[in-house]
Amino acid sequence: MLHTYKATIDQKGNLQLPENIVLPSGSQVLITVLDKPLPDTVNDEALLSEQALAEDWNKPEEDKAWESLQQEQ
Repeated sequence: MLHTYKATIDQKGNLQLPENIVLPSGSQVLITVLDKPLPDTVNDEALLSEQALAEDWNKPEEDKAWESLQQEQ
């Protein structure tokens, strides 16, 4: 399962994750560098639909349907 977290880069170039995030040893991550900062507010419609969509997205048959697009590295 993929999780998205907001992080920042400090003045020394180190990645700073929120304090409550603990990543297991050996975790693989993808980093997206944004051209401009994210807005402080989130689209209300996105928040309201998240739970309903998660019910469908988090089903094993959904994972199977997208399996062919996953590439091992």
